Amino acid sequence: MNRQRNRGRVTLATVAAVCAVAALPGQAHAADGPAAYTFDPAAVSVQGVETNSDAAELKPGSVYRSSVKSGQKLYYRLELGARTDAYVSAVAVPKAGGKVAYGDGITISVRDLDDNVCSSEDAAFESAEFARPIAAYAHRTVEKDSTTCAAGGTYNVLIERESKATSSPEAWDLELRYETEPAPKDGGSLPTEAPEDWPSASPVPPAGKQERSGGSGFHDATSLGSGEWVDTIAPGQTRFYRVPVDWGQQIFATAALSNSKKSTEYLGNALALALDNPAHGHVDDATLSYSGASNSVALDPLPPVAYENRYDSAADVSAMRFAGWYYLSATLSPDVAEHYGDDGLALTLRVKVVNDSKPSPYQGDAGIFGVTDDDRDMAETGQSDAAAERSATMRTVAAAGIGAGSVLVLGLGAWTLLARRRAAPAAVPPGTPGGQAPLGGPPQVW
Repeated sequence: MNRQRNRGRVTLATVAAVCAVAALPGQAHAADGPAAYTFDPAAVSVQGVETNSDAAELKPGSVYRSSVKSGQKLYYRLELGARTDAYVSAVAVPKAGGKVAYGDGITISVRDLDDNVCSSEDAAFESAEFARPIAAYAHRTVEKDSTTCAAGGTYNVLIERESKATSSPEAWDLELRYETEPAPKDGGSLPTEAPEDWPSASPVPPAGKQERSGGSGFHDATSLGSGEWVDTIAPGQTRFYRVPVDWGQQIFATAALSNSKKSTEYLGNALALALDNPAHGHVDDATLSYSGASNSVALDPLPPVAYENRYDSAADVSAMRFAGWYYLSATLSPDVAEHYGDDGLALTLRVKVVNDSKPSPYQGDAGIFGVTDDDRDMAETGQSDAAAERSATMRTVAAAGIGAGSVLVLGLGAWTLLARRRAAPAAVPPGTPGGQAPLGGPPQVW
């Protein structure tokens, strides 16, 4: 009976290891077509409410899943200290194949209890009127000599959705993130004026194309560095990539579609390209027209990453306010399938990050608002956050497997020794003829 229990424990350890592999984060993708979005598996479900007094509290450093219907205004709650700089982002994910119209989108804002708006941002479908994930963020930052949103206490996050009557009525999924920014170095030495000009000529990326397949969301975005990266993108599909951009560095990005022999039909907005910052705040976007010939589009020249960019009134400059992973996403219009087929087109991304890194402006650990040597290594190898988590999980599983294997070997060894002892011939008492145990003697106990 003891042997059975030991073998059961070994079996359970093995099963646990197998289950751990089967449940690796980031592996599950929605099975609803090429536009499926990969949500962060660590996201916690939270329900937005239409009365702010009933709003659920969001915790810093956390990811949440929610949803919003057309015309809804949903509240969530923050508890902020007097000096806390907080950022809340929302990725809106319409249903795959759903219809959207010009101007459909969401507005996210952070407000105090007097309904003063600390900041707000829109994410909307404009000239590229096809469903895809869109992102926006809002923040409460403590500004010198400003009394708006300056007190510590309860704040509201408000997400509002607008959709035309001709758009698909289904609810949009939401992926929410709440991050706090580290405190800046003391002494008031940081600049308080945004730069007025910066280099705008796009540099040539390193020669040599490399294949690298994009992810399906922010969580599994494929890491890129400077270079020319080739992928394949299908109609209706969104590919996600991320690039580490440190303090003082400047990012340039261009997307190009390959030629096709299937048609010469003109599509005015065949590809939508977007750039989002480390807090998932929108930075810039561009659209590409296509008529069967190779064509490309570039993001506008953006300033080097600097703390003082936040003081600029232009949203794209203000969004370049911290270092970290910058996210590129590209979506191919579903209308491409009608004229150019379902197989997809070759997508080439040319990325160049220039300038040496500058010191962090923060007092301590920068968290997601910095670039580490590990980040640079991931950009070199193309590893995503999801892949890094899988590697860590596999190391844990391997360690558990080795431990289970050791237990199994020891258990088998003990079982074999016991079996051999039971199978050994009985000892012969001295003086017994013929070497036989005496008949009718007492039973031998071992």
